[in-house]
Amino acid sequence: MTVGRAGAGLSLPELADALATSGTRERLDFAPWPEFPYRPDVSVAVAFRDSELALHYRVREERLRAAWLRPNDPVWEDSCVELFIAPARDGLYYNFEFSCIGTCLAGVGRERVGRELLDPGLVGSIRTLPSLGRDAIPVERRGELSWELTVAIPFRLFVRHGIATLSEGSSMRANFYKCGDALSVRHYLAWSPVVAPGPDFHRPECFGELRFRA
Repeated sequence: MTVGRAGAGLSLPELADALATSGTRERLDFAPWPEFPYRPDVSVAVAFRDSELALHYRVREERLRAAWLRPNDPVWEDSCVELFIAPARDGLYYNFEFSCIGTCLAGVGRERVGRELLDPGLVGSIRTLPSLGRDAIPVERRGELSWELTVAIPFRLFVRHGIATLSEGSSMRANFYKCGDALSVRHYLAWSPVVAPGPDFHRPECFGELRFRA
């Protein structure tokens, strides 16, 4: 995926509008595990600025909930979109997981077990703009449901890598996901194909490439 630069002076709502109308969107089309065949309609647009990485998710699904409200709560149980990203080739990668109301869990490590959750205050510095608002949705909604989420992740959250900005032509390995483990119909979607015997997004060997260009 080629990731372009966004305007430096844009506010978060302006950035959301720019990404929402971007002609470069990537679909999360892979449902790796046949026992979970349901496929919501999910796409993501990505851009970078001098000090942050920006994402805009667009989702259409038939079931939705958002029970968790605090940083590092288990948001993968809710209607959840995720970015797993490896800034370097040192085996470390970060997981940024967002519910549909913008609650975020963020961690770093080399594999699923033993991951270090980032400081909640640092996680709280991620700017989010959820189309559904920020109030909890503890009871599952059903129907033809649509939502969008814009997030801006400061590079300082890459706490093990000391990234201040991105240079033109640089790249990172990453994957984008959609899940909902506590929904009445569970599902697991990925941007880059995942090979694993059962649901497991912690597969850095399956990450695709993000190439940063002006």
